[in-house]
Amino acid sequence: MAGGKETPRQKMIGMMYLVLTALLALQVSNQILQKFILINDGLERTSTNFIQKNQFSVNIISSTVEQQGNNPVDVPKVEVARQIREKSSTLYQYLEDAKARLIDEANAIDDEGNFKTSALKNVDIPGNIFNNNRLGYEMQEKLNEYPAELTQMLAELNIPVSFEKIAKDANEIDLFKNDVDVRFKDYVNLNYVKSPIGAVLAIISQHQNEVLNIESEALNAITNSLGSFIFEADNLKARVAANSNVVAAGTTFEAEMFLASSSSSTELKMTADGREIPVESGFGKIAFPVAPASSYDDRGLAPRTLRGEIVVPIGGQDSVFTIDYEYFVAQPVIKVSSEVVNQLYAECANDLVIEVPALGNSYAPEFSVAGGQAIKGSRPSDVTVIPAASGTVNITVSSGGNRIGTVDYEIKPVPAPTIRPFNGDTQIDLQNPTPANGLTNLQIRAIPEPTFGRTMPRDANFEVTAGEVRLVRNDVPRESVNITGQNVAVRNLLAQAQGGDRLVIIAREVTRTNFRGNKIRSTVNEVYSIQIR
Repeated sequence: MAGGKETPRQKMIGMMYLVLTALLALQVSNQILQKFILINDGLERTSTNFIQKNQFSVNIISSTVEQQGNNPVDVPKVEVARQIREKSSTLYQYLEDAKARLIDEANAIDDEGNFKTSALKNVDIPGNIFNNNRLGYEMQEKLNEYPAELTQMLAELNIPVSFEKIAKDANEIDLFKNDVDVRFKDYVNLNYVKSPIGAVLAIISQHQNEVLNIESEALNAITNSLGSFIFEADNLKARVAANSNVVAAGTTFEAEMFLASSSSSTELKMTADGREIPVESGFGKIAFPVAPASSYDDRGLAPRTLRGEIVVPIGGQDSVFTIDYEYFVAQPVIKVSSEVVNQLYAECANDLVIEVPALGNSYAPEFSVAGGQAIKGSRPSDVTVIPAASGTVNITVSSGGNRIGTVDYEIKPVPAPTIRPFNGDTQIDLQNPTPANGLTNLQIRAIPEPTFGRTMPRDANFEVTAGEVRLVRNDVPRESVNITGQNVAVRNLLAQAQGGDRLVIIAREVTRTNFRGNKIRSTVNEVYSIQIR
């Protein structure tokens, strides 16, 4: 948001907003809608931490200026900090009222206080409220006025910090500005039209986080502009401010652990779960990969607790402050896309797209296969699975070294082709006699089963490679030629043929060439008879 280099929190907020916005275009399942509610809950908890931290920053600015003798240069900054807190609080409540209106008009909560799945899927009410009734355009104006106002307020204090707009149109977002399908959409149509209620709630909560994050940066800028700070701590409490306390396995948990009344001039030591973490300007930076849980509850969540310790020198002695921070690991859902997803064909190249939507841009998949082989595709989520001849295929999905889960499929045998005689490109009518001089290009074709031929074109190359064609007169074989491929030379047989004779086709072997060019032979015993006139 600020004019300089983005912080990890800013990057996470920006990435989460893009992921939430992109997911609005999907036809989401009940599980993904429920995950939106979990994300929304996590964002609201993060907002609570932000509000406490920002109010504390306002108090610190006031007490610091007072302790330093009310320097005339710094005194106006106290009032500006309070105004910023007031503006943030007003805008935050405005967004909270918008969520409440959406929930109320959708009747989205049952008598037990739980969200109704049917209501979360509703895509008409958000469009009516935010587009037809213009609330979305009013919200966009307020959201974008806020960073501009804070930029101006800081400029009047000679603090050169600026902030970007919050509510952007599609052509202002890198993810969408080159996408011909959405780049023409404005903020309201991008976020609220045809969007399910569950996703809209998460988007608005994300905006609340962005408002509070901009406020935090503005207050930090004011704090950093003050004169030297005298550390006097008479009420110390440890705090953790996480980007979200609901994280998916395979993603990175990120948060700030800080000590209320802390100062960048005081050297602090911090640990998280026994691991020492870097401290910048009095704030500890927590980042670690989240391993999958051994079990999840019926909501797909597993509770965990982060143990933090902060060592601060007070009066020449080290004092230790501890904090236990509870967060939840969300169970990621594996989504497999393929035309053959229910069963995989034996010894064939089954092309699959395996995704874990909950991981977003952090998804770095690795696939291991029991009962077959795997070949990685051009995109991270693409994989080609070659099952064994029979049994079951088990595909284990990992991301960033963390195991996500396993999907299992039965191995389906390759369906046998249909053998038919052709005269050139025309299939021969076996019910009616064929003139001897009209059979100029006899072909014996092995035609793949339609579904297999359509979904597995690289493996659906069949050919009749053994058999014979006999000239039969009065049920007595006279001459024959061997079948060694699709085209069969029967000119000599036809030269001897008389009206009433038959060409008897006997197919004994079919060869399939797979995607690797390997030949797979199978025995058949099919007989066809062509009447000659």
